[in-house]
Amino acid sequence: MAQVHPFRAYRYNPTKVAFDRVLTQPYDKISPAMQEQYYAADPHNLIVVEKGKTYEGDTPQNNVYTRAAGAIDDWIEKQVVVADPTPAFYGYTQEYAVPGTEQRPEGPQRMTRRGFIGAGKLEEYSACVVFRHENTLSGPKADRLELLRKTKMHTGQLFMLYSDPQKRVDQILSEAEGSSAPATELRDEYGVVHRLWVIDKAEHVAAIHAAMKDQKLVIADGHHRYETALTYRNERRAQADGKIDPEAPYERAIMTFVNTESPGLLILPGHRVAAHLHDFRWAEVRRHLEPWFTAETFAFAHDGEKAYARERFLTRLTETRAQRAIGAYPAAEDGKRAYYLLTLRQGADLSRLLPNVSPLQRELDVVLLHEGILEPALGITPQAVTAEANLTYEREAGAALDAVDRGAAEVAFLLNACGVDQVMKIATAGEVMPQKSTDFYPKMLSGIAMYRVE
Repeated sequence: MAQVHPFRAYRYNPTKVAFDRVLTQPYDKISPAMQEQYYAADPHNLIVVEKGKTYEGDTPQNNVYTRAAGAIDDWIEKQVVVADPTPAFYGYTQEYAVPGTEQRPEGPQRMTRRGFIGAGKLEEYSACVVFRHENTLSGPKADRLELLRKTKMHTGQLFMLYSDPQKRVDQILSEAEGSSAPATELRDEYGVVHRLWVIDKAEHVAAIHAAMKDQKLVIADGHHRYETALTYRNERRAQADGKIDPEAPYERAIMTFVNTESPGLLILPGHRVAAHLHDFRWAEVRRHLEPWFTAETFAFAHDGEKAYARERFLTRLTETRAQRAIGAYPAAEDGKRAYYLLTLRQGADLSRLLPNVSPLQRELDVVLLHEGILEPALGITPQAVTAEANLTYEREAGAALDAVDRGAAEVAFLLNACGVDQVMKIATAGEVMPQKSTDFYPKMLSGIAMYRVE
């Protein structure tokens, strides 16, 4: 089962820098504009390592990866980044406003996600200790591997799920939070408050270590980085003539562990925006879907009616979640403008509609959309999805719908979020979900705790 160890984290020195000026979002969530903002915030901002700039004159001796390694070494030498004196676990909380609730009269809904950071033993998927729920792409892994080779530092955390209804670790984390001020506290650009506690009491360390031994772990975020860490571990083993040293730092990776019973665990839906479709006609799509889906129409004749129609449409999408509902908003056709709520017909035989997927997969709305609508009705194949030829993804429903309004897409499909129990069942059964099926919110900051693999 899982092996989770305390470790000596490398952390930014608060006497040298301000946390909110040097920590970043994960590398794959950093836009070009964010990259520029991070560069301007502080010369010690982790952006230099996490997602540095490339230049036309880069060489094998001077490039984005070598500059990242040089920055890390320089910061350690100047004690901008320092290693903790003793191995520890680290309690990590994130207090946030639930997206989409900001405009409520009573104020936004606020939640706190609680977890802890440790060094988890890297396991092949075949060992059935660590499970994935997504496939990975080669490009991001090649980038992260070269960065790890040069820096020998994990700066971003792997987000791992485990299930413990007894909440043994959660009790220890709550005790740590109540007994001292956080070692790190900051508010990020999305208004999320991040707090970190050092947990180094021997009895607490032993209790966490013991509580995690019987756990199976599911990767929530960080599939590319996990597989990169495995590849790096295997390279280092090969350099040691195949000998395995269980205590070698590269046998482990920095992970944040969150109990599925945590009340602050939130998954947001990943809405689909479809563009560049060949000969798209919504009326023909409707005819194709008629045997399987009922359609509730929210029509509007002009922009004055549009806001009301949209509000009713979005409300009904949430209300009909248990009925397997998918929202659709096609571009205007013959002057007709409307939102559509597609609901799976009662008694529909999913083994006929989705013959090529497992019974577990058939329970996922995102699979129902991809296999039951996107491919047969719109011609968007799994290969096209992987190539990102026709689909883009939006966290906010409004952004997906607006893409159609401004002519950037032919149709948008809105989904309800999947449940964490569905993710756990799919993953531990050895299956994977379509790309961008889950959006765990908020993201964990890179650099809040770092792990050296030398």
